[in-house]
Amino acid sequence: MTNSKPTEEQLALARRQPLAFRMAPQSITEVVGQSHLLAEGKMLRRMIEADRLSTIILFGPPGTGKTSLARVIARTTQYNFKKLNAVTSGVADIKRIVSEAENPLLTPEGRTILFIDEIHRFNKAQQDALLPHVESGTLTLIGATTENPFFEVNKALISRSTVFQLYPLEKEDIIVLLRRALADPDRGYGFLDINISEESLDFAASLASGDARVALNALDLAVLTTDQQNGSINIDLDTMRDCMQKKAPQYDKAGENHYDTISALIKSMRGSDPDAALHYLARALEAGEDIAFIARRLVIHAAEDVGMANPQILPLAVAAYHAVQAIGMPEARLILAQAAVAIATSPKSNRCYVGIDKALADIRAGSIPEIPFHLRNAPLKGMSELGYGMDYQYDHDYPQAISYQRFLPDSYEEGKYYQPSDSGYEAKIKNWLAKIRKLRTEGRKKNIEK
Repeated sequence: MTNSKPTEEQLALARRQPLAFRMAPQSITEVVGQSHLLAEGKMLRRMIEADRLSTIILFGPPGTGKTSLARVIARTTQYNFKKLNAVTSGVADIKRIVSEAENPLLTPEGRTILFIDEIHRFNKAQQDALLPHVESGTLTLIGATTENPFFEVNKALISRSTVFQLYPLEKEDIIVLLRRALADPDRGYGFLDINISEESLDFAASLASGDARVALNALDLAVLTTDQQNGSINIDLDTMRDCMQKKAPQYDKAGENHYDTISALIKSMRGSDPDAALHYLARALEAGEDIAFIARRLVIHAAEDVGMANPQILPLAVAAYHAVQAIGMPEARLILAQAAVAIATSPKSNRCYVGIDKALADIRAGSIPEIPFHLRNAPLKGMSELGYGMDYQYDHDYPQAISYQRFLPDSYEEGKYYQPSDSGYEAKIKNWLAKIRKLRTEGRKKNIEK
């Protein structure tokens, strides 16, 4: 990038501080990505530029700029700025900062901005300790978290905050940051003559999966571990591939990504997309999800969304559930994949699911008419005399085993709950039920005529 020889001071700084830390944005104009929050006229940008922050929580995956935004705010605000990390801090640290904020000599502005990184790691007592000071305005809180704050942060604190969600950076955004790092002579590697192929930059940006820190760390490692040749550092694809760390899936088996991934798997199967189903199944497996949990969800889905359109899918899913528990990983992936694809490619019907929920809704609403007497059990002679079991028709005594008696209470119409679709096997059920109801109607008519 330059023909000038690097100084010892420049090299020492490069070895002492990671490139991702050195290249952190110094102002809001240097922030790359998150245009939905930081474009001209957007609320968060206006709050920062006007130095009129209220309590906010920044929520998003690693490497999306949460801490970088906090650093920008620290550089631009006129108010006292304090930082805590929830992993190493506690209530005593909060009390100390509050005490300083309330001291007019230490904080003449009368207000302190407190940045808490990984705020989801604060327990309930620690989060509660913040509440009165956030409410009074003594502290303006900026919380950063990789977990969904609606799951991990106290509702009382959430209600006093504005939540801003940050998204993984686009590949093009990460390439911009890599080029900036290569060109900047003060914070990056602009003081070195570095030749790097376009495919290496593209590879690093792609494999980073939206995490700028991962890509910058890989570039940092590539520069520091590649020997100079004739005063130049040459970085090709093999070098970058060797330096690129595998990014673990952002997945917490007790948090949002757990639910999001399983939700995406289920909705992909419901939507009859086997490729998407396998993709989300792979994400869950690679993240170490409990295979029994996945198998249980497949069983539920087979009943809920396939139902009678393909009644063979439920026993297949149940077999998969038992098989994965008996076999374990890595072979269980094959069983889960087969079950997921079978569900995804099967005809679908949710009519059983809808039907039982309608019936439950009626019962819970108090719609519980008397059971018809001819369907009641009569184990004792006296009960028969009261009409229990009287006039019951044994269906096998009738043509095609179809009697003309009613089974639902008189106030209910047939077809009230289960209404078969035209999908798969359920279409046959629909035709069969129509035939049954016709035979019953004809039988009742003949009985009346007698």
